Amino acid sequence: MATFFDYIKDPDAIYTQSFERVRAAVPALADLPPRIAPLVERIIHASAMPDVIDDLIWTDNIIDRAVSSLSRGKPILCDCQMLASGITSRFLPAQNPIIVTLNYADVANAAKRLETTRSAAAVEHWLPHIEDAVVAFGNAPTALFHLLERLASGWPKPAAILGFPVGFVGAAESKDALIESAHDMAFITLKGRRGGSAMAAAAVNALTIMASASGRGDQL
Repeated sequence: MATFFDYIKDPDAIYTQSFERVRAAVPALADLPPRIAPLVERIIHASAMPDVIDDLIWTDNIIDRAVSSLSRGKPILCDCQMLASGITSRFLPAQNPIIVTLNYADVANAAKRLETTRSAAAVEHWLPHIEDAVVAFGNAPTALFHLLERLASGWPKPAAILGFPVGFVGAAESKDALIESAHDMAFITLKGRRGGSAMAAAAVNALTIMASASGRGDQL
């Protein structure tokens, strides 16, 4: 096949150079605690936005709690299928179930009954799985708000919340609510309107890689 453009085709070279360029573009990565740096690095890599490092907020226990949960085979709850599709199955440390409830048959009717969005109503199906799970939001602010309300009303707590809702209505506010109401829950989130499934999936993948390494006895 004729080649008209000069570009890198080797996947290993692309992978290596990508992360090298992330580190070169974001010198502040070197100043982060070693445990959190790989998580932040993958979020930047997925978004190609070096400046998101300034708007990321996390708790000190996010890595320990998420890695422990994933290593024990706990589920990963996702607010949308796009996010779930971005999770790399070969990274999963214990064949963790990836659960998306958005398209369950009764969600549309539940949304009407609750007078909310389908994304928020889908969270109602998380109750049997939520305790000690890793929860990831890459789309819907209403889903994050709804979970925070259910947690405030007494639901069991997840191990970690990855909060990356995106958009112009409610996204920034939902993440502010997470920061303000998390209390002793572990989380990472990106303040403001930016976010999305690619970032959320990158965060999940970073944590599953760490959990797999931990299971092998590798130094994180």
